[in-house]
Amino acid sequence: MTLGRLRLQAAAGSLGSTGSLGEVVSALGFVQADPIRAPARAQDLILRHRVAGYRVGQLERRFPRLGLEEDFLYAYGFMPQATARLLHPRPDPDRPDRPHRPVGRAAEILALVRARQEVHPRDLEAAFGRDRSINAWGGFSKETTQHLQTLHYHGHLRVSRRQNGIRIYALAEPPAEMLDPLQRGQGLLRLLLGLLAPVSRVALGGVLNLLRRGAPGLEALGPILDGMIVAGEVEVQEVEGECYLWLADRAPAEAPPRGLRFLAPFDPVVWDRRRFAHLWGWEYRFEAYTPPPLRRFGYYAMPMLWRDRVIGWVNLSRKGGVLDGEAGFATAKPRGQDFARAFEAEMARFASFLQSGRDERAKGDED
Repeated sequence: MTLGRLRLQAAAGSLGSTGSLGEVVSALGFVQADPIRAPARAQDLILRHRVAGYRVGQLERRFPRLGLEEDFLYAYGFMPQATARLLHPRPDPDRPDRPHRPVGRAAEILALVRARQEVHPRDLEAAFGRDRSINAWGGFSKETTQHLQTLHYHGHLRVSRRQNGIRIYALAEPPAEMLDPLQRGQGLLRLLLGLLAPVSRVALGGVLNLLRRGAPGLEALGPILDGMIVAGEVEVQEVEGECYLWLADRAPAEAPPRGLRFLAPFDPVVWDRRRFAHLWGWEYRFEAYTPPPLRRFGYYAMPMLWRDRVIGWVNLSRKGGVLDGEAGFATAKPRGQDFARAFEAEMARFASFLQSGRDERAKGDED
């Protein structure tokens, strides 16, 4: 495997085929979510490259009928039920030897959801008041909302839909059969290796650390991975001093993606920042939470994938209803008309993606 071949696999691996929204989410196994809309949310930016005719907000609108789940893997996002099943059961933090058992106010909230079938967080404010407490990030949030999130995390509740971006909760159906730890570990490793491949060994270790929140209690992922390597399920190869892994049964890409693509900062193609620097020769940073004077790329700079190279970044904004793009380049800007035409074409596709989403909301989802 050469560096050029790795670039091809990284660029084309998850972009090489398209399908319906349900097919793509099932094939990816996980779509990372982010609330920032600049000018679209991360989940929409990820899916627009993989779902033919995708429109902004379509995932949220079609979520209930597709039977998808929201949950935490290595980050929070959307997933098919098969992925969510790999994450549970999550043990009770106070009694790791058993599943979580709601008590007190949490048990009362669960009973209310059972009685009403669906609840909006404001329904709980009316029933239980608006007390606030310190959340996991050190700030303050409504106590009832924290209980909802805990019940969701431990599999008692699920997100049934969203209303103006706010999660609506319903009872979660218990699985007919629980997977054993080996099945869960193998399934999660296949998911991660397929989604982020080829992934650097160091980056995979970081993902597995994050997975301690998504799948707590699965402590044997390292030995499970070693067993998959010995069995030939996972390929391992060192390329120019960096160790990479990928699933052995995945067909290699033969051609790079066509044209130019503006990628979300959390797109699988660019998610592994260590691989990014190794393959494309420069360091990209997500700077939405960086103080403006310290930003190098911009508030929501999106990497620009030009064929099998990430050559720079673009910041998009809408001014007076018109989409505007300001590009920056890690090296020299490509010469000739090919890139200029490709940039104009991607801007036009992006504008259509935003506009068609508004049109769809106005007339309702037809398909």
